[in-house]
Amino acid sequence: MKTENLILGISVLAAALLSQSCKNEIEFDACGQIEATQITVSAESNGKILSLDIEEGDYLSENQIVGAIDSVQTVLQIQELRQRIEGARSRIVDIKRQGEPNRNQLASLEKDLSRYSKLLQSNAATQKQVDDLKDKIAILKAQIEAQTQSWERGNKGVEAEISSYEIQLVQREDQLRKCRITAPAAGTVLTKYAQQGESVTAGKPLFKLADMSKTYVRAYFTTSQLAGLKIGDSVTIIPDDGSSSPQTCQGRINSISSQAEFTPKNIQTRDERADLVYAVKVSVPNDGSLRLGMYAYIRK
Repeated sequence: MKTENLILGISVLAAALLSQSCKNEIEFDACGQIEATQITVSAESNGKILSLDIEEGDYLSENQIVGAIDSVQTVLQIQELRQRIEGARSRIVDIKRQGEPNRNQLASLEKDLSRYSKLLQSNAATQKQVDDLKDKIAILKAQIEAQTQSWERGNKGVEAEISSYEIQLVQREDQLRKCRITAPAAGTVLTKYAQQGESVTAGKPLFKLADMSKTYVRAYFTTSQLAGLKIGDSVTIIPDDGSSSPQTCQGRINSISSQAEFTPKNIQTRDERADLVYAVKVSVPNDGSLRLGMYAYIRK
């Protein structure tokens, strides 16, 4: 008889615990669980983790550097590319400076031509002398043009080489930045997946964080309950903290689903006969007492 009473007592207790979620003496219109936007930070390069200075529960600021992946080879490649760029730049010809002797010679010949042309008018010079000077000037101009074109083509080839090196340099510098492990947003570390000394590949999860200052409740309302709700409305939030008199706070409706869905198994509304409900997202200020997964009741 005692055994039967014990079994009956355990069954009653289990049934009571099973129906506890979102079903107690608190007056509410709907309920859900405390959630937050979670971000999984993954490795962006391959190599050994040299450092990962975080622990679960740590608060990280946005863009905070929390670790590093081995980047020796990338650094060496960057140094090599920079040296190649400097070497290529040394081969660029200063066309103006290199062509200055020929231009000076051309100016001298043109000056002589002007002088001999005047002498020819007074029969102090011969036509052959004038013609010879014209031929020399024409030949020199052709040489200057050909040399300039050659230098320009050579410079373009070097500039194309430098451009290729610079693109590779940007790629290596991007790889180097990806060797630094940073927090993409401010938040609290929820889970740490990797440890210092592990070898990782790009895409391997390292840790998960969430901004616990911006929590929300995703609750489900029936069609009749939605009649008095709109985006921007203030509603009362009652977190289920386990106490007999939980503290209330004000939440704000951020979004209301435009499509109905079947009631999720872990969520119940007051009207249990309704099969279709609408998801409503309510932002909730967190003073540090709210935890992910905690149930919260919503009262209009």
